[in-house]
Amino acid sequence: MIRPITVGLDGSPESLAAADWAAREAQRRALPLHLVHAWIWQPHDVPVAQDLDTQKRWAQQVLREAEEKLRGRHPELAVSTEQVSDTATEVLLGQAAKARMLVLGSSGHGAIAGFLLGSVGQQVLARANTPVVMVRANAHSAAKHDGGEVVVGLDDLGDPATPLLDFAFAAAAARKGTLRAVHAPNLPPLYGHGPVVGQLASQEGGITGQAEKALSGALAPWREKYPHVPVVHTVDLAHPSGVVLKAAAQAGLVVVGRRTHRPALGMRIGPVAHAVLHHGAAPVAVVPHD
Repeated sequence: MIRPITVGLDGSPESLAAADWAAREAQRRALPLHLVHAWIWQPHDVPVAQDLDTQKRWAQQVLREAEEKLRGRHPELAVSTEQVSDTATEVLLGQAAKARMLVLGSSGHGAIAGFLLGSVGQQVLARANTPVVMVRANAHSAAKHDGGEVVVGLDDLGDPATPLLDFAFAAAAARKGTLRAVHAPNLPPLYGHGPVVGQLASQEGGITGQAEKALSGALAPWREKYPHVPVVHTVDLAHPSGVVLKAAAQAGLVVVGRRTHRPALGMRIGPVAHAVLHHGAAPVAVVPHD
């Protein structure tokens, strides 16, 4: 069974922008598109303020209008719709388990260029077992930016995450675009003061040269698997979040990882993903991996 690209719709401009982006992605990848609306958004233990029949009719209208618009723009695309009577978080997590990727909309806030993540988006990002793409209703999510680089942030070059690289290379291949891999080496504490740093810097190529060599090695198998994807890489001795954000300024898509086994305390999606989601303008794919 072919797994679709699934979009969570709630009628907002952001979710409609997500549907537009997902339709283009589905057409590039020759995948079906599935539109889903959870029409009871309140938790079961909270009184529903609006008549359920009214909510259901409104959800049907949202789905119908979105389907008609997307079919008109992409007549060859297979589009299906579904209403589910349950809370949004549980619906979206269930849909993610059956999809190639889940696409959601997220709104900007004030002068910040990035995302304002609601509680539903945060829970889905932290718990989904499939890639989740967050899309804003801005010009950077429009079709004219699809041709921009796919930027992927890599952390552990000794054991690069297979799902992360697989998603990033496949996205670049679908766009016939360039993949830019970025990496910020993990420096010892008190950089510039300890003898360990001096020893690393004195080795052949220095810290940056060694990291570039390791990054090239990590990408080598994927270059062979995707020979038609142009690949460039960036190594910077700065904070990882800043390195990814800098590379993402002109990107068409940013791909970051989320470790599925994290301590209970701290940000469940990781600091780099958190920064890119809140301060980046391009669509962001968060890919879970071990």
